[in-house]
Amino acid sequence: MLKKGITELCRILLAVTFLFSGFVKAVDPLGGAYKLHDYFVAFGINVPDFFELVGSIALASIEFALGACILFGVYRFFTTLLILVFMGVMTPLTLYLALANPVSDCGCFGDALKITNWETFFKNIVLLAAAITTFKFRALMKHVYTTKVQWFVVVFSYLFAIGVSCWSYFYLPGLDFRPYKAGANIPELMVVPEGMPSDEYATTFIYEKDGVQKEFTLENYPEDDSTWVFVSANNVLVKKGYEPPIHDFTIVTSDGADITQEVLADPGYTFLVISPKFAKATDENVERLNTIYDFAAEHGYKYYALTASTPDEIQQWIDYTGAEYPICTTDEITLKTVVRSNPGLVLLKNGTIMDMWSFKTFPNETFFDANLDENYLNGANIRDYNRFLLYNVLCFTLPLLLVYIYDYFRNRRKNNKIVS
Repeated sequence: MLKKGITELCRILLAVTFLFSGFVKAVDPLGGAYKLHDYFVAFGINVPDFFELVGSIALASIEFALGACILFGVYRFFTTLLILVFMGVMTPLTLYLALANPVSDCGCFGDALKITNWETFFKNIVLLAAAITTFKFRALMKHVYTTKVQWFVVVFSYLFAIGVSCWSYFYLPGLDFRPYKAGANIPELMVVPEGMPSDEYATTFIYEKDGVQKEFTLENYPEDDSTWVFVSANNVLVKKGYEPPIHDFTIVTSDGADITQEVLADPGYTFLVISPKFAKATDENVERLNTIYDFAAEHGYKYYALTASTPDEIQQWIDYTGAEYPICTTDEITLKTVVRSNPGLVLLKNGTIMDMWSFKTFPNETFFDANLDENYLNGANIRDYNRFLLYNVLCFTLPLLLVYIYDYFRNRRKNNKIVS
């Protein structure tokens, strides 16, 4: 009885972890692609962007499907074996990441839950132990569906995660764990609260005397000894202080002027075209950006494009799209975080993100016919993340419930009658 209880506990732990990890990756496929890119760069591997995106979607779907399969006890041998192999690969890999630290965040839970590489490794140790337990005692695990319909759980779970990923790629993440989500006020998220610790540095000095260099600290450097000649000073971060959720958002014009505060403090509406790299931007619906610029200019709204592209890439974009709007520079990683689309569009007012669009959903004529103040009165048009979560829960559970009912009356009751 105890053995069965422990096995079921391990099963639930693995199911919850894999379902959560797979789902939060599925709702942000571009974020997963960016994380895979960081890994490939760290290991010196050159992979095209398309395959990074495919890899991100595939990883999310596999994790989600494995979580669903072990939760419902589907194909217990193959499911527990695959989870054991998965954890057998990831555990030593995360140990290496903890020791070498090629990337600061493993990305195992996307932006929903960020943990250090060492925390990831210890988490994987627990999951590996759970995987070994479930594989060894898989016969004690209860299965919810009969073998005749277990294939449906596998296929449906995998395709469901792919569907969530594709929807989120084309229409932006339905659940947004980033600081730049709709409704967020950027200036407020850039403030360091009073009393929070700041970065602590240790300063050392290099002095030279008679051709010999020596390192000193602030306590013992030769302040009054003129025979020592100063060479250099080094500042080393000893303790990381508080870092606000948004700490690297800047907007610099083509002539070098920083207009960040001007844009964030504007009481009117400001449109921001977001493109980390123009050379990698899709050209679908790109003509709408010029139409939106004309709309903004007509109504006195500000309009800027933010990019980390080179001057040549910017000029190619202007030549190709006929862009007449001002193009400013912003950090590439920041732009990838602001909106998961290239290009994407963000609407600001008083530094608050009122709305955002992917390249697939740029505003059309209907949007221009309405008054922006009416559209966004009291934040009424801000994206509803709770509704997205509810829809996905229903879309995932209802088909499985219907199949369970069918399986129960068609197969399980029939088997019970035969046994009796």
